[in-house]
Formats: sequence, structure tokens, C-alpha cells
Amino acid sequence: MKHGAAVEPSASDIRLVIAASSAGTVFEWYDFFIYGTLAAIIGKTFFPSDNATLQLLLVWAGFAVGFGFRPLGAVLFGFLGDKLGRKYTFLVTVTLMGIATAGVGLIPSADSIGLVAPAIVILLRVLQGLALGGEYGGAAVYVAEHAPGGRRGYYTSYIQASVVGGFVLSLIVVLTSKSVMSEAVWNSWGWRVPFLVSLALLAVSLWMRLKLSESPVFKAMKEQGELASNPFVESFAYPGNKRRIFIALFGIAAGLTVIWYTAMFSSLAFLKSAMRLDDTWAEVIVGIGGAIGMAFYLMAGALSDRIGRKKPIVIGYAVTLLLLFPTFWLLGSAANPELAAAAQRSPVLVSGAECDYSPFKGEQTSKCGKLLSDLSASGISYSLEQKGNFAVTVGGEALTLSDYPWTEKATVRAQALQSELAAFGYDFAKVKPSPLRLALILVALLLLMAMSGATYGPVAALLSEMFPPRIRYSSMSIPYHLGTGYFGGFLPLISSYIVARTGDPYAGLWYTWVIVLVAFLVSLWGLKPGLPTDFTDD
Repeated sequence: MKHGAAVEPSASDIRLVIAASSAGTVFEWYDFFIYGTLAAIIGKTFFPSDNATLQLLLVWAGFAVGFGFRPLGAVLFGFLGDKLGRKYTFLVTVTLMGIATAGVGLIPSADSIGLVAPAIVILLRVLQGLALGGEYGGAAVYVAEHAPGGRRGYYTSYIQASVVGGFVLSLIVVLTSKSVMSEAVWNSWGWRVPFLVSLALLAVSLWMRLKLSESPVFKAMKEQGELASNPFVESFAYPGNKRRIFIALFGIAAGLTVIWYTAMFSSLAFLKSAMRLDDTWAEVIVGIGGAIGMAFYLMAGALSDRIGRKKPIVIGYAVTLLLLFPTFWLLGSAANPELAAAAQRSPVLVSGAECDYSPFKGEQTSKCGKLLSDLSASGISYSLEQKGNFAVTVGGEALTLSDYPWTEKATVRAQALQSELAAFGYDFAKVKPSPLRLALILVALLLLMAMSGATYGPVAALLSEMFPPRIRYSSMSIPYHLGTGYFGGFLPLISSYIVARTGDPYAGLWYTWVIVLVAFLVSLWGLKPGLPTDFTDD
């Protein structure tokens, strides 16, 4: 039986549905992303290490843990959403997220309670992942089942844009908090304030969502006795659903999420670390790019109502494959052209027959490994030749290492290395770009947001239309969160590892590029062309 909305909602009804669902999504993603926004200070507080690269990798590993549990949350809350209703399920998810996020802001540092601190952080990240696994499906299905077919792409694109809104809100709260307190206060305890703000956001979200009524499609199925007995099992047993789940996972979720995290997280980390842009300037410009870029999500959603869901997504993938690297080259050259020029003029070459370097080691054993670790921590690109005696050249000139502090801590070694490289034109001071360079950075960020908007904007409507109403919450949530949880959630960790191993600040983009290529091929093959239609068995 085909289930559309029982009645077309009034303009005021749909505004409330979109506002309450989107606001809750913004708040929930704010809670999830505040961890990534404050990655540097979280590393120092909960994952301290003499190896700066390892410290960052541990932070991103904690970030990935939350994503790793999203599929389990999708199974759990998808089951509840298809059995008990859309509304009450996403009331539970937003409550769980708010409490878990505030908890991070209350954990004592690792210096105070030792390994218990990172253990609690990981536990709270698990709870956040479970909550987020249920949130997206609930909000997307809820809006989709209220929306008339001809406007479903546009209405649900607000949910997609709200994910970006959560990231932008996290930057706004962080920047506002930093502006009203001294640097000493911020580093001491002020950084905890953005986590505690989640309690206020939770109160607002619950107040808005409690005003909502249940989805008309769910109410109709309940009245007719058509609810699934076991939504999880039916998601894989329903005719044709395995193929749909495969397409949703590899053709939609995996591709859109790596583009999104590259556009937002990778760009912010790239500007702060490799390009040594002033932290506040980097956060402000990425926040502005994200805020403006939300319009691309709404435009793509509305466009998909007129030309179909497949075209914007496939075109977005194709453009990403063509322009991902050039866009980041533009971003790098605009952010810090002097550093790029120094690397071009005086490239660093490290050679040695036994040059073993592992970013996951707390301390490297060989001199070559220590030097590579120091180069990575300093954000300096290098080439490696594993042959001959250990030596380092900068612009073809041998670097004298007789006085290098090999036995000192990594921070001391990195300072010594930077002093040596300063003689070759490398400037390690944080930079504040000119207005022209800021404009070019914004252009690059908006290009990335356009790629993300094209592939992300139509997706809530597309996934809702792909699956039967009785198991829709589960069927769309499981592949979506498998894709976003594993392909996207592990992106910062994997790309950072690739950069650390290769010494090339752009090398991590290959992870994104390969996943997008797979998604492009699967979506080109599997997505149905033509104008949007409600679910029908096929």
C-alpha cells in the first residue's frame, strides 16, 4: 500500500515541522562537532603525549569512535522509530546527545585522574554516536512524511543544511567564548563552556519538538495495523531492499560524507596546521564559508524536485573528482603563499637506509624517525629516500645535525628544527591573510561547499523515497550511518595518518577522492533517473 501524507500540511504546520526538526538537528550536530572543533585542546587535556602527531591521532581516534557506534544507534533507534513512532524516538536521541556532550565538559583532565579521563571521554563519544545514529533518520523521515511530493527535496534539504548549521554553531560558540575571556582562562577551564552550552540547546530543542505531532504516514500505518513486527529483520528481508541498501551505502552515504568532512573538517585542520593560519581567522573564515554554503544545500534540494534526485548527486561527484585537488591547491596558496614558496624553493629531502617512522609510536627509536616526526609536527612537507646514510638536505644544501637535540622532548626538537629551517625561508609564525587572500580562501571554501551541497542536499528526500514506509526509518538509517560513520567518521584519522606518513599535506585527499570515485560509479549505475516518485516495489 502506498502511504503519502494523509493531508497536505498548512504553511504554518510545515514551518513548525521544519523549524523544530532542523533546530534539533543543528543542536545535535553542534554537540557532536564541538569535539572536533576543539580537537587541539581536547588532545592536550585528555590525550597528552610528547608526540604531537600521536596526540592529534588519538583525538581523531576518539572522534572516530563516536562515528563507529552510529550504525548501532541507527539499528536501535530505527527499530524504535518504526515500531513506536518518529516523534518520540528523536526526542530520546536529542536528550541523550545533550547529556553526553555536557558530560565531556565536566571530566577532569588526564593530569588529574590519569587514564580514567580518556576512558570517560570515549564512553561519552559512544553515547553521542548512538544518539546521532537515531537522530538523522528520525528528523529526515519526519519532515519527508509531512512534505508534499513536489516539494519534498526542498523541505528536507533544511535537515541537510542543519548538519552544516551545527558545525557553524560550534564555531560561533567557541569564538564567542574565547572573545569574552582571557587566553589563560580559556586554556584553563573556559574551553569547557561550549560543552555545557549544550544543556541550554537541549532545553530549546525539547521545547520545540514537544509541540510536534506524530508523522501522518506513521499514524496511518498504525491505524491500519501495518507496522513492521521487526523492522531490522524486514530491512534485509523485504524484496529488493538489499540492493537499495547497497546503493544507499556505497553510492550515497559514503560519497556525500567524505566530501562534507573534507569541505569542513579537513579544510579547517589544513588551514590551522599545514598552512599555519591564525586559529581564530581560520575558524571565522570556515564558519563564514559554511554559513553561506548552506544555501547550496537548499538549492540542490529544490533543484532535485524539478530534475530528479540522481542528476545533482552524480554531477556533484563528477565535479568533486575533477576539482578537489585544484581547490585545495587554491586554498593553500591563498592561505600562506610564503610557506608554499619556501617549500617549492627549498624542498626538504630525508634519506636513510633504515628510516622507520610510525605516527602511532609515542617516541621514535631512530634519529631519522625522530626527524620525520618533528617535520610532521611542524607541518613541513618532505620527500623520503630509504637508501644510503642518514642525511637531510634543504634546497639541495645539507642540514647540519651535529647539535640536534636528539635526546630532548619532541617539542624541544621541533623548535630546534624550525630554527634551522628558518634560515631557508620557512616562517613558522601564525599568519593573518590580507583581505584579497581571505577572499580567495572563501572562494575555495565555497567551491567545496557547492560540491557538498549538490551531493548532500537531495539525500534525505531520496532515501525516504527509496524505502517502504513500514521500515523506512531503519532501512535508510542503517546504510546512511554505516557510510557516514565509517567512511566519513574515520576520514580525519586516516587522512592525518596519510599526511604524517608521506609528508605531503595534500596526500590525505586521496582517501576522499577514491571513496568519491566508488560512489560516483555506484550511483551512476544504481540510482533511478527521472523525476522523484514515492516508494513503489520494483
